[in-house]
Amino acid sequence: MAQKGMISPFEPSLIRKVQKDLSIGCQPAISYGVSSYGYDIRLSPVEFRIFRHIPGTVVDPKNFNPQHLESTQLHTDNNGRYFILPAHSYSLGVALEKLEIPDNITVICIGKSTYARCGIIANITPAEAAWRGHLTLEFSNSSSADCRIYANEGVVKLLFFEGELCSVSYQNHHGKYQDQSEIVTLAKVC
Repeated sequence: MAQKGMISPFEPSLIRKVQKDLSIGCQPAISYGVSSYGYDIRLSPVEFRIFRHIPGTVVDPKNFNPQHLESTQLHTDNNGRYFILPAHSYSLGVALEKLEIPDNITVICIGKSTYARCGIIANITPAEAAWRGHLTLEFSNSSSADCRIYANEGVVKLLFFEGELCSVSYQNHHGKYQDQSEIVTLAKVC
């Protein structure tokens, strides 16, 4: 299913080294692609936003104020392209891969152990049956140090659960997060 468009772009093997610069050769990467029982997707370099601390304000999911988030710079060095997530902060990024989930599959997105060992917690996120788009990903830095999160490298793992065709898919009930583009999608209540 993945090769037929469920995941695009699709990597049929687990990639652990990438060619970042022709003069340097292959460099270690945080793995992405097909894994034992899932698929490790990559963080897009397009957008990464961090919640700002604004004294006296409250984040309200029913009336989300985009000014609570600020874009952050994409950095580059010999290790790759990355965003910096400050200590004790929360951020939103977006998946590089576009998903088109079939009517009989539900996907759970969980954190990778490489990042967990650095204090980065990826919020568990579902992609319901018949959902389409680029997942908005949520990260919390629970450590007391700033942490890099690498773009174009593995950032979260997708686990797939197959079942009978559901009676009401995400598409059928006109889900509010359907067809997300490769930019961060903010909280909505419809």
